[in-house]
Amino acid sequence: MKPALGPFLKALAACVTLGTGNSLGPEGPSVEIGTSIAKGIGSLFDKSSQRKLSLLAAGSAAGISSGFNAAVAGCFFAVESVLWPAPSDSALSLTNTTSMVILSAVIASVVSEVGLGSEPAFKVPDYDFRSPSELPLYLLLGIVCGLVSLTLSRSTSYMLVIVENLQKVLRIPKAAVPVLGGLAVGTIALAYPEILYWGFENVDILLESRPFVKGLSAELLLQLVAVKIFATSLSRASGLVGGYYAPSLFIGAATGMAYGKIISFAVSQSYPTFDLSILEVASPQAYGLVGMAATLAGVCQVPLTAVLLLFELTQDYRIVLPLLGAVGFSSLITSGQTTRKDVKEIGKLKENQNYLTQQLSSGFSVSKEAPYSTNLCEIECSLCMDDSSSGQISIGKKILVSEAMRTRYVTVLMSSSLTEAVNLMLVEKQSCAMIVDDDTFLIGLLTLTDIREFSTVAKAKRSKLKDILVSEMCSSNGERCQVSWTAIPNMDLLSAQMIMDRLGMSQVPVVLEHAEVHKRHLVGLLDRECITVTRNALETRESLK
Repeated sequence: MKPALGPFLKALAACVTLGTGNSLGPEGPSVEIGTSIAKGIGSLFDKSSQRKLSLLAAGSAAGISSGFNAAVAGCFFAVESVLWPAPSDSALSLTNTTSMVILSAVIASVVSEVGLGSEPAFKVPDYDFRSPSELPLYLLLGIVCGLVSLTLSRSTSYMLVIVENLQKVLRIPKAAVPVLGGLAVGTIALAYPEILYWGFENVDILLESRPFVKGLSAELLLQLVAVKIFATSLSRASGLVGGYYAPSLFIGAATGMAYGKIISFAVSQSYPTFDLSILEVASPQAYGLVGMAATLAGVCQVPLTAVLLLFELTQDYRIVLPLLGAVGFSSLITSGQTTRKDVKEIGKLKENQNYLTQQLSSGFSVSKEAPYSTNLCEIECSLCMDDSSSGQISIGKKILVSEAMRTRYVTVLMSSSLTEAVNLMLVEKQSCAMIVDDDTFLIGLLTLTDIREFSTVAKAKRSKLKDILVSEMCSSNGERCQVSWTAIPNMDLLSAQMIMDRLGMSQVPVVLEHAEVHKRHLVGLLDRECITVTRNALETRESLK
């Protein structure tokens, strides 16, 4: 009963949040409603994970398509947010999935037009692109929007920590936190009413696309960017329900308009050393439109969706080149700071932080800030619609490392030759070998990649490599053959895989729990292949019940 009521209650909470003007948007809840319906249909008629993923993509496409009356952008949103993050081993039929996504987006857009009219979500001003010489200005705008996107992400992360700490210190009831958050946003809106959610009317004001509406100064626009970031972070941290698409578009429009007005002012001035008046620059509205797409791409990590959305709304091919450049730079800046995967695993890491910290070796520690990463995909689940692995995550919590690890593995001594080690790996069809001492205590890890890299360097110094020992290779480089981390048998598989992902490890030795640091008793090997096989086998067994 609770899973069925979840989407309805969240939609109701979003109505209250947005109806009272809080600084969030409707796109997140609309996408979640679409995906929840898709999940329900998938569970009712077809329990295969591949078909559920296709329905999930179709539901998310419908949510964006109906929200912006932009069917093409909805299709690309489904591709970027659902299909691309899907597991590589999911045997999806691309043709069937694409057909479902397209039909869903088209039907949602048609229904939206019938109910709400055919007008776009906001009034799009005429776009003008004067000359290719101003393209570098758009690229610089992309960099600025990327930095603004990072500011929003980190502001939300820090605000989550602050609100949670205040709630604990002041012992504020959890149900009262959203009320206090809304009160704080309303207080801020007394000075800056533009930050409230009015649909997209406030975006129209920023873009100066409504007649008889006075434009805002560059100084006020920059103030609105800062205040909107703070209000959006506060709204989300206090538990109010809504998405980040509308705030991202508002912040991007304000950033682009301010940037365009500053550029126009600089070009109109005369300088004794150089004359900028020869440059032909577009109107601030053009920079505002591009800024919207660049910020949306930076915050939500959907560059293709952002480009197609603005192109579909403007219906002007000239905007594509500036859009691609600005969105590309914005996404490049934020992509190194954010990740789209393993969102729910991070929550699991928070729950088991004390347990994991005790199990980790000295080379790795769990950051206390991990649950509050700069990734808004983690904070707003509607931005990260990859639900294909949710079943595997649930199974991963139940499986122990001892159930998934290999009990047959390759071991070599320091006195073994590299040729002997490679031959043993070939026999067992494994890409690594554990280095042990005479008492079978773990010393290090030897991989085929390490051997290849070493042999390439060693060939230049000696002609015969056949007799090189493992000890010689390991001593040539202090980091080679070292084990960054070891798992224990009674650790759950989900936690082990999280740490492997974070450390970039493909194989992990499994040792006894109470083994001493320098006397690690080897009992197994955990690698990516056995993790995948174990999960798929158990998932298949569950489907047969």
